[in-house]
Amino acid sequence: MKIANFNQGRIGVVEDAAIADISSVIGYDPIAWPPTGMLRFITAFKHIKPRIVEKLQTAERIPFAEVQLNCPVAWPNKVIAFPANYHAHIDEMKTGTGLISKFDASGQGFFLKANSSLCGPNDPIVLPDLPDREIHHECELAIIIGKGGRSISRERALEHVFGYSCLIDVVVRGKEERVMRKSFDSFCPMGPYLTTADEVPRYDDIDLELSVNGDLRQKANTRNLIVGVPEMIAMASSVMTLYPGDIIASGTPAGVGPLKAGDHVAIRIASVGEMTLEVKQGKDGAHPVWNKAPAMSLA
Repeated sequence: MKIANFNQGRIGVVEDAAIADISSVIGYDPIAWPPTGMLRFITAFKHIKPRIVEKLQTAERIPFAEVQLNCPVAWPNKVIAFPANYHAHIDEMKTGTGLISKFDASGQGFFLKANSSLCGPNDPIVLPDLPDREIHHECELAIIIGKGGRSISRERALEHVFGYSCLIDVVVRGKEERVMRKSFDSFCPMGPYLTTADEVPRYDDIDLELSVNGDLRQKANTRNLIVGVPEMIAMASSVMTLYPGDIIASGTPAGVGPLKAGDHVAIRIASVGEMTLEVKQGKDGAHPVWNKAPAMSLA
C-alpha cells in the first residue's frame, strides 16, 4: 500500500490518481494536536489491516490533484540520519578538506536531525538568510520503523520496517555542529507518501536519483551503501529504543550540490515514489554563530 497523510492530518490509501480516505479506521481526530495520527496508524497497522481493506470498498475517493499532501510522518519520536554512507560521496567531499580517509558511517555512527525540520512534498524548501554559505541537497531513502524495539539484531531488522519514502536532507555547509546545520525548518522534505515494505521488492537494490531544474545531479543504488538498511536498524537500536514511526535517513550518494531560490528539486526512488519541491529564500536564520569563514564539511 501507499499511505498518504493529507489535508491537515487525514490518512488515505493512494490508488492510481486518487486517494481513498480511511481516516476513520483509527478513530483519530485529524485536527488534533500533536499530529500523531500516522504514528497510531503505523502502530496498529497489522491489526487494522482487515478494516482498511473493508473500508476501501466504500471510502470516498479524492482526486490526487485536489489534495494537499502533508509530511507522511509529522510527529515521529526521532529522525536518525547516517552520514558518509557512500564511498563516492566521501571521496567528493574529501577533496580539498583534509579529512581523513577513514570517515564513514560504519566507524562514526549516526546523528539526530530535528523533527521540526520535516516538511511535506507540497511545501517549499526555505533557505535561511545566510548569503555567505552554500546550502546543499542530499538525496536519501527514508526507512520508517513499524515495530519498535531495542537491541534489534541485523537478522531480524527487516521485521521492524513499516515502509519507505523519499527524503531530501538539506544542509548548510560548514564546520558548525552537524545537527545545527541540518535542522532549519523545511530542511527535511519527505514524501510523497509511505510505501509499505511489501511493495519494495529488494531493500538492497533500490535506484534513487535527484535532479535540480531537470539537471541530474545524484544517481545511486542502495546496494552501494556502506551501512545497509538492516545494520542501520541494528546500530541505532543498540543505543536507543526505536518506536513506530521513527525515521532513518540512509545517507546521500555523490553529486551533492548547492540550492538557490527559484530552483525545483526532484527526487525519485524506484518502487517508493517521487516528488518535486520549490526552493524559496527566507528571511530567518541569521545568527553570529555563522559569522566566520565557511569551510566545507563531509555531511
